[in-house]
Amino acid sequence: MKPDSHQLPGNAIDAQSSQSPERVAGLIHHVAQKDRQAFALLYQATAPKLLGTVLRILRDRAWADDVIQDTYLKIWQRAEQFQYGKSSPITWLVSIARNSAIDELRKHPAGRTTNSDELDEMPGRQSTAQEQLEDQRAANKLNHCIDQLEKDRQDMVRLAYLNGWSREELASQFEQPVNTIKTWLHRALKQIKRCLES
Repeated sequence: MKPDSHQLPGNAIDAQSSQSPERVAGLIHHVAQKDRQAFALLYQATAPKLLGTVLRILRDRAWADDVIQDTYLKIWQRAEQFQYGKSSPITWLVSIARNSAIDELRKHPAGRTTNSDELDEMPGRQSTAQEQLEDQRAANKLNHCIDQLEKDRQDMVRLAYLNGWSREELASQFEQPVNTIKTWLHRALKQIKRCLES
């Protein structure tokens, strides 16, 4: 059944308006009422942007695709929590995607593990079991120390040093001046260093 203008905001065929804040907010409102058609339209209108956000964090397309699936499941479950006056709909959706990606990064700081077939096909430079164990211990210790930081500082450090985000990108993401970001990162690194040395 095609949506009429009372069911969904805008024209489903109009690609230009499909990402307007009003339309996306309207779709989220319908998704909160468990409207599957609105959910499909919301996915169509916003998935490229959310995938871009996740891909920038994880830098692995297959992994990002998995996280996007998880993100839209969360959107389906939490749509009723969205409040149009508090934030723009795209900002709300992007924050769910970003947090899902950062949670994945926290669970797998060295990246997602490949399966044994892929490992067999990799060229010779195999590390020894001892080296792998030491690398894992170092990663676990670093992760533990990062987890001691405030939540937004944790995310900032992971994006900056594990994913190579620039200070400008971080400033935009966290809505802070570049100099503030530099100061926060400097303090966070000192705290991590103290933790690693303890």
